[in-house]
Amino acid sequence: MKLPLKIAKILQQLIAGETISDSLAKSVLMENLIKENIVFRKGKHRKTLQLLSAENLSIYLHNQLQINDLNNYILALESKNASRHDFVKITTDSKNSKERAFKGFLVNCYQPISAELNSNTVTLNPTDGSFIFIYDYETFQIPLDVTIVGVENAKNFREIDKLKYLFEHIKPLFISRYPQNQNKDFIKWMTSIPNNYLHFGDFDLAGIGIYLNEYKNHLKDKATFFVPSTVAVDLRKHGNHVRYNVQKINFDKDSIAEPELSVLLDLINLEKKGLDQEFYIGI
Repeated sequence: MKLPLKIAKILQQLIAGETISDSLAKSVLMENLIKENIVFRKGKHRKTLQLLSAENLSIYLHNQLQINDLNNYILALESKNASRHDFVKITTDSKNSKERAFKGFLVNCYQPISAELNSNTVTLNPTDGSFIFIYDYETFQIPLDVTIVGVENAKNFREIDKLKYLFEHIKPLFISRYPQNQNKDFIKWMTSIPNNYLHFGDFDLAGIGIYLNEYKNHLKDKATFFVPSTVAVDLRKHGNHVRYNVQKINFDKDSIAEPELSVLLDLINLEKKGLDQEFYIGI
């Protein structure tokens, strides 16, 4: 994905605190920023865009598009004399394009899991404080009784040992949503194996949106949103009103085929709160 000059300038305006008409910023990149809760879209008829976090936008541009300095990037695009060397100065690669250093994805587990990689038997059992990166995911096979659990938050992925009580009913292998540019590799792998997918994300509108757009949309019936049995009480007592007010996202409830997820959506709208998945660490 490349950042066009028009959208780059709009991002520059958003950073400056301006509110931009949604109709002027139609792009795949902007939709991704909205899904990531970096840019906020509001309004029903005359929709507008506002920036929620300049810091998160900077991180996104660096990680996803290798743009280190948006202002200099715009100047280079506007300059007729800008050379390839000029772009090297403001991006992390020499081709002014997004090139991943690695394919694959991160996995973690709190109990040993036997797997197969490149026709060799391997045991997944990372030492505390480390993860396993699966590069040749095309040859990666796991037992049928293992459920893949996608973790949205890095802290939860790091501290899965404190989440055992939530997943006693399954044998889980945890997959990190980050780095996000590896997500397509995970989806390719997930659609090639018979195992089920359980999504462990934030219990708010943005978290539901991430699940529906990035996972359920591709994995269909083999994907389920994880809803803790105590979520109604937890949301009521510990949920955040600010998060709900900022995220106001509308879903077509009739399109949500999972009863528990539909109930969760009703709870979120009833309480007008959102709950971080980190809440469940070490309860």
